[in-house]
Amino acid sequence: MRLLALVVLSVALMVVDARFNSLKPVRSEMGLVLMPFYWLAEMPARLWDGMTEQITSRSTLMAENEKLKAEALLMQRRLQKLAALTEQNVRLRELLNSSALVDDEVLAAELIGVDPNPYTHRILIDKGEKDGVFLGQPVLDASGLMGQVVEVMPYTARVLLLTDSTHSIPVQVNRNGLRAIASGTGNPERLELRHVADTADIKVGDLLVSSGLGQRFPSGYPVATVTEVVHDAGQPFAIVRAMPTAALNRSRYLLLVFTDQRTPEQRANDSAIAAEQAAEAPAGEATPASGSAATAEPTPAAPTAAPAPATPNATTPNTATPNARTPSTAAPGPSDARGPDAPPSPSSEQTRPSTPPAVPADQGAQ
Repeated sequence: MRLLALVVLSVALMVVDARFNSLKPVRSEMGLVLMPFYWLAEMPARLWDGMTEQITSRSTLMAENEKLKAEALLMQRRLQKLAALTEQNVRLRELLNSSALVDDEVLAAELIGVDPNPYTHRILIDKGEKDGVFLGQPVLDASGLMGQVVEVMPYTARVLLLTDSTHSIPVQVNRNGLRAIASGTGNPERLELRHVADTADIKVGDLLVSSGLGQRFPSGYPVATVTEVVHDAGQPFAIVRAMPTAALNRSRYLLLVFTDQRTPEQRANDSAIAAEQAAEAPAGEATPASGSAATAEPTPAAPTAAPAPATPNATTPNTATPNARTPSTAAPGPSDARGPDAPPSPSSEQTRPSTPPAVPADQGAQ
């Protein structure tokens, strides 16, 4: 009965609330009174959702944090690579500019190894005999000469640096042309000039360039800059130290200079042969000229010598009297056919004494 009464009461309240507005204030007051109960009833669900969200958010944040760390590491690596590429681009541009200033043919090479012996300054490059590298070939970087090739392999080559204690190079002071020999000291930052007179005109800051003597290194390439000049009154030679212009222990990209690949002996022989040929060329040209002149001289002399004996013979009948001219016209026909300028033939000389009237005519005329 109670359940039925409650059901009927509930239905009546719903109908009244739906049809009429009289229960609206009561519903508002009841909602305000029951709000705390609703909040308490939803608290477990909210706590669960909050805890789940916190746990999920923390794991998501941790995963996202790890992802961002990995991306940051990758970007840092790319940034480092970009910085390396930027520096490489700068060095290549410097090398390109230096190769544009070089008149000779050049080949770019990369350093791939360094000799571990601390007393030997040698490096290994990635160009060899297959690329045209030869012994003694000069090597330079963007700043100046570095050394020369001392060993050639099919695909690699070894370069002896200027600062090696066994290496020397002829140089000259760019300011005044003073010649000297720059020798390695085993220190990659220092060269020494041997046997420089104490009174020589050399001072700190002078640029030393290759002189080209010895025909091993091309002339005019920067070698070193003078850093110290020590004069000792009791010594005949000054102590001169210089710093290489090339970055011997820092350069990675190099230039191989293709100059004349002949040895000094071959170049000297070729120069001597060229000088001999140049000296013989004018004499060879004068010989045929003199010969042609010698052969040309008798040519005009022959016609002048031939008519010379014929001239008196031809003029003799012309100076004769009319009595002498009559038998000359009666002479045989062959002498007339040869012409007055032709030399006399033996037959005409034999018939000339056979005309007796001509002789007393000439004598009577004289």
